[in-house]
This record gives sequence, structure tokens and C-alpha cells, in this order.
Amino acid sequence: MNKETKGIWLGLVGIIIFSMTLPATKIAVPEFGAIPVSFYRASIAGIAALIYVLISKIPFPKKQALLPLGIIAALISFAFPISIAIAMQDLPSSHGGIVLGISPLLTALFATLRFSERPSRAFWITALIGSGLVLLFSIQQSSGGLQTSDLALIFAAITASYGYAEAGNLSQKMGGKQVISWVAITSLVVSLPVTLFYIFKAGAGPRPLSEVSAQAWYALLLVSLLSAYIGNIFWYTGLSIGGISHVGQTQLLQPFCTLALSSLFLFEPVTLSNLFFACAVLIVVAIGKRMPVAKVK
Repeated sequence: MNKETKGIWLGLVGIIIFSMTLPATKIAVPEFGAIPVSFYRASIAGIAALIYVLISKIPFPKKQALLPLGIIAALISFAFPISIAIAMQDLPSSHGGIVLGISPLLTALFATLRFSERPSRAFWITALIGSGLVLLFSIQQSSGGLQTSDLALIFAAITASYGYAEAGNLSQKMGGKQVISWVAITSLVVSLPVTLFYIFKAGAGPRPLSEVSAQAWYALLLVSLLSAYIGNIFWYTGLSIGGISHVGQTQLLQPFCTLALSSLFLFEPVTLSNLFFACAVLIVVAIGKRMPVAKVK
């Protein structure tokens, strides 16, 4: 198996893991609460990363990497999961999968703007069309208006995309495993105290932790260990081995994987409208990622 093929398979594993995030969050939120589950997730991922760093003896990041790590942690470990947890209180996870399908294009957009590149006019057009499709889908599903949950999903797509752009840039200097591990560990500064507060405060969540179902616990562990940490290791390792241009295309499959998993585990119907918008977003994102971007000299 050559490096490119190996990278694609690793990237695909990462995408399948990420596709579980919305259905699992949908299961966990009613019993843990939207805000608590987000901090539980960050704490569990951070502790797992700390164990990995200690065992692997990964060196402490350099001083100039601390600010980017903090920014990435704020976006990926807090803003994104809190936003999707709020959205999953009211919306089907399949709905969220389609809205978040615009993320690859937004990530490319932020990468070009943040790191001194100049997107072509065609790139801007596809970005606007993709964003318009997501807005149209959200309005159509909400009977003519955007709900708070829709806005939370759009905010989640924006924050995750900017965070991934920053993480991708930092990974070129530190390596993907190191970046994801130190992002998770950095998050502990905030997540661990808040987690302890929720654990010991009576009535902090919809249910006492002793009464939370096994299914909700499994869902929490899935988003904490797999979605928030291990999935990122597969994803960034795949990108580094097989190349961003090739492996990055596997992310286009994520909305469809989310639709399938939502149907399988939550029995959410796969409607013609969902399939139409998922395909439309996929086509626009695929075209947009092929549009030229010039380096600013």
C-alpha cells in the first residue's frame, strides 16, 4: 500500500468517526445537558491526551505555539461543541450534518485569508453559492425562518473551520498528533474546573449523573475519546501521509455518513430534501476546493 492510499484510508477512518459526533451528541444532550456535555467532552479528551503525551514523552510546545494552541482550543474544544450541543436540543442530527457540510469550503476560505493567499473570483462565487445553499436548506427546514439552533449550527461551522485552518497551519510545524494532543491538554485549564463544578453541583444537568443511562454514557465517551481526540489523530496523520489535496477530498463524504448514522442509530428519516441538499453542497464544495488560489507576494 503506497503512502497516498494509506493516507486516504486513515483520513476516511477519521471522517467516519467525525460523522458520529452529531448523532452521539443528540443522544447525550437530553441527559447531561448541552453545556455540561461540552465541558465533560473536553475534559475526557484532555485527560486522554495528557496520558498519551506522558507515555510518548512528547516535548512541551515552544513559547510561540502557545497562543495558536489557545485559539484552536477555544474554537474546537469549546465554541464548536457547545454550538452543536445547543443545536441538537431541537434539530435532527441529519439536519446538522448537511449544514456542517459546508465546513471544508469554509476551512479553505479561512486558510487562504489567514495565511496570505488570494482566492480567485471563482472560489468566492462557489463559497457564496455553498453558503446560500446551507441557508436555504435551514430556512426550508424551519418553515420559512432561521431558528436559534440553525444559527448555532452556522456558528459551529464557522468556528470549527477557522480552528481547523489554524490547526492545519500549526501541524506543518509541530505535527498533527502533537497539535491535537496539546490542544486537548490546553483545554483542561478551563474544562476541568467547570466539569468538577457540574459534577458536584446538584441539579446542574437535566438528570443526576447516577441516573444517566448507559446509552448516554457511551455517547459521551464516543464524542470525547473518538470525535474530540482519536478521530483528529487519524485525520491529521492521513493528511500528512497522503497529502492534503487527495486525502482532504474524503471530507466530502461526511454529510452522507452523518445521514446514514443518524438513520441507523436515531431512526431519523433520510428524505429526498436531505439527499438533494447534501448532494448540492458536496458538488459546490468539491468545485470550490479546485478553484485557484494565488500566493500573495
